[in-house]
Amino acid sequence: MIRVLLAEDSLTVRQLLVEQLQSDSGIEVVGQANNGAEAVELAWRLRPDIVAMDVHMPVLDGLDATKEIMVRSPVPIVLISSSSSPGDVELALNAMRAGALMVLEKPDDPRSARFDGRRQKLIQMVKAMAQVKVVRRWAPRRERTAAPAAPPRRGDPIRLVAVAASTGGPAVLQRVLSDLPGDFPAPVLVVQHIATGFVGGLADWLNGSSALRVKVAEDGEALMPHVAYLSPDNRHLGAKLPGHIELSDAPPVGGFRPSGTYLFESAARLRGPALAALSSPAWGATASRGCTKCARPAVRSWLRTRNPRWSSGCRGTRWRLAW
Repeated sequence: MIRVLLAEDSLTVRQLLVEQLQSDSGIEVVGQANNGAEAVELAWRLRPDIVAMDVHMPVLDGLDATKEIMVRSPVPIVLISSSSSPGDVELALNAMRAGALMVLEKPDDPRSARFDGRRQKLIQMVKAMAQVKVVRRWAPRRERTAAPAAPPRRGDPIRLVAVAASTGGPAVLQRVLSDLPGDFPAPVLVVQHIATGFVGGLADWLNGSSALRVKVAEDGEALMPHVAYLSPDNRHLGAKLPGHIELSDAPPVGGFRPSGTYLFESAARLRGPALAALSSPAWGATASRGCTKCARPAVRSWLRTRNPRWSSGCRGTRWRLAW
């Protein structure tokens, strides 16, 4: 049984969320908080398996509550939001940087055609995220310098980078992109799972800390160096000859659209050995199958591990880099 702490200041929405979550026999809502301060206290007292929390709450909002919980009683946290306004997006993304795992959309009106789909997604994600191992957050300190990665072999220049990020991805993406110089010679294609309506805000957020230009990809536009392209809502991201963005409404791959597998296979067809592919372990075997498409004889790969606090609190975060 997965024990859930629910934090939501609207009684009506909270009751609806409780009904949705407990419609699954494997979930029990063990506590309810109507503000962020109550969420912090109940997380410490009840020790739930996961916290599902609104972004906007009185006393402490989702960001400040996430910070407190990850210091006092670390537990997987998923944020629930009904708004994709710039301010709400930035708040949610900063909360993920502080340790929250992902953002989910609040439920629709029960009469909506999307209601059952969102209810199923909420249950699926809560059950999956409850299994994520998180680490305690401490006061900011100087990060250890990671061991330098081996440079690519001469003669095999990187002409395209493909990145698939899932759990905790925005915070990790921010770190990855901020490490790249403004004159990075290859375009970067990024698939990131995030709540509908948030991708534009994610691009703006990443632009604030990256020397690269970060934008939402548009079908048919030319791939340019010094630019990172994010997959738009509910469309596969890929690349096609001679070097252009390709967006697709093809069926989901492994239940996902956009899909890391779709991106890797498409990018490998375009650039082959000149492709660098990075994926987070949360994609599991699905992305791994896509990564194998990059494994040409001239391609080298290794597993690059950084400080666990480098991402959203997942223990032992690893990124696979192949070129």
